[in-house]
Amino acid sequence: MKPGNVPSSWNHILLFSILYRILMDERIFRDRKDAGRELAEMLRGYRGKDVIILGIPRGGVVVANEIANELNAPLSIIVPKKIPAPWNSELAIGAVTEDGSMVLDEEMIQQYNISSEYIESTKKMQIEEIRRRKEEYPHKEIPLKGKIAILIDDGIATGATMFVAIKAVKKMNPKKIVVAIPVGPPDTVEKMKQEVDKVICILTPIYFGAVGSFYQIFDQTTDREVIELLEKKPRIGK
Repeated sequence: MKPGNVPSSWNHILLFSILYRILMDERIFRDRKDAGRELAEMLRGYRGKDVIILGIPRGGVVVANEIANELNAPLSIIVPKKIPAPWNSELAIGAVTEDGSMVLDEEMIQQYNISSEYIESTKKMQIEEIRRRKEEYPHKEIPLKGKIAILIDDGIATGATMFVAIKAVKKMNPKKIVVAIPVGPPDTVEKMKQEVDKVICILTPIYFGAVGSFYQIFDQTTDREVIELLEKKPRIGK
């Protein structure tokens, strides 16, 4: 996940959320590497097993790299993109992957009367962006059949991108699917547990706010950083 080019008002809200958690002595991570190392400790039981670590770019790959290092497992990517609300690029009404797998928040779509034409056109645009990004990253098709796929992001809010990633990975017939995330809202985490074999989430606060408010440092991860991390790990594919 990434904050992207967000308005200054959003940055102020994010800063307030971080300060609130510090003042209330609530748990936060230093940065994505710190969160990845904590998750790696919780995933040590998978070391030596037939595991593939799948990070969701961009920030999720930083977290995933720490886990791949600890488990001595291959690191690769799964690239979903959210379908944003027409009036707010940061608010997801759904998400899509390159193969056309899609999840939608039907309740929100009906509530705000979002047209099917908008959803379809945005879906096509996002698939093109996914293809562009995958061409840029050192990446090949991933043989997941019979393996344990561990999906990693730097946190979830609505969970749209993770849910659609799960949907796409299921089509590849892995032996098991595990989701590992540093933070997520309790209701989203519980819903996700119904979709995969296991969900590991360090923090599930009732008052959630935004993923970035659980990090002291939540800078935008660049494509260059993702490429460098993927180039250091054994690549998977044909």
